[in-house]
Amino acid sequence: MPAAALREAVKRDDGRPLLVGYSGGLDSSVLLHLLANDATARRNGLRAIHVHHGLHADADAWAAHCARECAALGIPLQVVRVDVETDAGLGPEGAARTARHRAFAEALGDDEILALAHHRDDQAETFLLRALRGSGVDGLAAMQPWRNYARGWLWRPLLDVRRDDLLVYAQENALRWIDDPSNADSDFDRNFLRNRVMPLLRERWPHASDNFARSAALSAQASVLLEAEDAQALAVVRREDDALDIDAMRAIPRERRARVLRRWIEGLGLPPLPGNGIERIESELLPAREDTEARFDWAGARVQCWRNTLHAGFILAPLPADWRQHWDGRAPLVLPTGDTLELVGVKGFDAPVLMHTRQGGERIVLPKRRHSHALKHVLQEARMPPWRRERLPLLSDADGTLLAAGDAVLSARMDAWLRARNGRLRWTRLA
Repeated sequence: MPAAALREAVKRDDGRPLLVGYSGGLDSSVLLHLLANDATARRNGLRAIHVHHGLHADADAWAAHCARECAALGIPLQVVRVDVETDAGLGPEGAARTARHRAFAEALGDDEILALAHHRDDQAETFLLRALRGSGVDGLAAMQPWRNYARGWLWRPLLDVRRDDLLVYAQENALRWIDDPSNADSDFDRNFLRNRVMPLLRERWPHASDNFARSAALSAQASVLLEAEDAQALAVVRREDDALDIDAMRAIPRERRARVLRRWIEGLGLPPLPGNGIERIESELLPAREDTEARFDWAGARVQCWRNTLHAGFILAPLPADWRQHWDGRAPLVLPTGDTLELVGVKGFDAPVLMHTRQGGERIVLPKRRHSHALKHVLQEARMPPWRRERLPLLSDADGTLLAAGDAVLSARMDAWLRARNGRLRWTRLA
C-alpha cells in the first residue's frame, strides 16, 4: 500500500480531538507519524498516551523513548503507570489489556477519539483466537474500525492495512520504534498464532490473513443485522426497572432469547454471562413458578426471578441485622450499605429519630388510615423487590413508633410533618 493511501486512511475532519495509543512499537509509531503529519489532526487537538505496565525491565526506557519521539514531533504525551492485576484470572495478556484500556478510558476526554494502530494481521489473529474459543458471530466480528468508547470513541484507521505495509512506511520515513522481546514468546496465545501458526498457514494459503479478516468483516455485517432484531425483541419483553417479562421471553425463539439475555446483561453494565449462564437461566429461572425466587450468580452479579419477571444487577449486601443509629436529619446519612438517606427542604428533625434494620412484625399507620398495617404487606403491595427490602432503612421515634421505611412508605405522622414544612425524605440507592 503506497504512503499516500496510508495518509488517506487516517484523514478525518469532524472536529473531534484525537488521542493516540502509543506503545512505541512499529504499528503505533507509524500511526502517530501519519497523524502528526496531518494538519487537520493537529488543528483538532492531537495528543498521545503511553501506558507504562511496569512488567518489563526496560519499561522505563520505553516510556523515555516515547517521550523523545513525541517531543521531536511536537505532540503532547501523557504517560500513565498502571498496576496489572496478574492474579485476576485473565492471564498476563488479558490482565495487561484490561489495565491498558482502563487507563485509556480514564484519559479520554468528552467526544474525544482514541486512535489505535491495529492492522489487518491483528484482525486475522483476533478472528482465529475467537474461533478457537468457540465464539459466535458477534465474537467472530473481531475488532470494529469505529465504536463508542468511554466518554468518546475508538477508531482503528489501519484495520485494512497489512503489517508489511506499515513496515515499509516506517523504513521509508526512518522511524525509530521499540521491539518488545515478549513478542517472540510463543507461550502467549496471540504470539503463538503470530509466530508459528500464521506463517505455516500462509505457506499453504498466501492470502490467509486477508481471508480471515474478510470473514471477520462478514461476521460484523451479520452481527449488525442480528443486533437490530435483538433490540426490537428486547424492547418487547422489557418492563419497568429494566426487568424482563418471563412469559414474553418464553414466546420468542430460544436462540433469540440467548441473544436478548446477553444484550440485556451488557446494557445493565454487568459482567458477561459465563459459558453456562444462558443454560442456567433457561433451565432454572424461566420455568420457575411465579412464587419462587430462583436466581443465578456469577462474578459478583445476579439474575433472579420475582413476580414473573427477570431482574439483574450487582449483588449488594443487606443492612446488618443489628444496625441501629440515631439521626437528626441535619446532614445526609450514609448507611452501612453505601446508600444515602437525606432530609430535603428541612434543616432537621424536631428530635433525633432512630434508624434501624427491619426485624419483622413492624406495623405502620398510613396517611388517611385509622388502623395500623403490617409493613411486610405494605411493601408487598408497593411491589418492592425482596433485595431492596433487605437494604431498607426504617425510621422510628423514641417510643418505637415506626415513622417511615426509607422514602417508599411514610406514616401518617411523618407525612403530615413533611407536608407542613414542604420537605421530603430521599433514599439514594447505590448504583
